[in-house]
Formats: sequence, structure tokens, C-alpha cells
Amino acid sequence: MNYTRIVLAAVVATIVDGIYGFLVYGKVLAGEFGRYPDIYRPGDDLSGFPLMFAGIFVGMLFASYMYAKGYEGGSSLTEAIKFGVVIALLMAAYSSGTNFGTMRIGKQMALTYAAGGFGEWLLVGTAIGLVYKPVAGAVKRAAGV
Repeated sequence: MNYTRIVLAAVVATIVDGIYGFLVYGKVLAGEFGRYPDIYRPGDDLSGFPLMFAGIFVGMLFASYMYAKGYEGGSSLTEAIKFGVVIALLMAAYSSGTNFGTMRIGKQMALTYAAGGFGEWLLVGTAIGLVYKPVAGAVKRAAGV
């Protein structure tokens, strides 16, 4: 495992996530979030962004580590997409379910979280897989499930 590559993958994933978040959550879905002013900050309030991006980066470090640990030795693109799909399903189900259960949001907003989260983590997971390159001579192995 190459820790420098893990950090690089996390940096790229954080950038990809930031761009996705700006476009999808900040622009496309801004009206949906605006329906819940008691839950979400107004669009011009960026006071929480430093901690948000720090948290995103730490999360991407862990996601990159998980990718490196689970790498099975296939082609970079195939491994990247497989990881992206699995982590996208995990995060979309988890975030939409917990947000619906704990926030005063409607089912439409929960579905918005599911769809947005799936797209977000599919891109992020794929980016991690494409950026992280296994060490030379990595042994191809099958998942032990």
C-alpha cells in the first residue's frame, strides 16, 4: 500500500466532491434545500465550509484507504467503477435513510439525498480508483467474501 497515493487520491476526491457539491447541491438542488430554512443554512452563509471541507478530506482519506485495502488487481477503470458503485450504494442508502429519520424533511428530499448521494459517491469512488495506483507487482486476488 502506498500512503502517498492514498493522500493524492483523497485530495483529488475532495476536489471532485467540492465541484459536484457546488453544481448539484449548490445550484441544481438549491431550491429543494430552500424549502427547509430551519434545517439548512442560506445559500450565502459559507461559515460552515472550512469544517465541512476538512471533514470531507478526512472522509476521502478513509475512502481511499478502503479502496487500497480492497484492490483486487483488475484494470484501474474496472476496479474504480466497482468501488464507486459499492460506496455510492452504501452512502446513498445511509444518508437518505438517516436524514429522513432525523430531520424534518419530506420523502422527496430523502429521495433527493439518495440520488444526489449516489451520483456524488459514484464519481468520488471512481476518481479514487483512477488516481490511486497499486504498487508495482501487486498480487491479483479475489475478494474473500
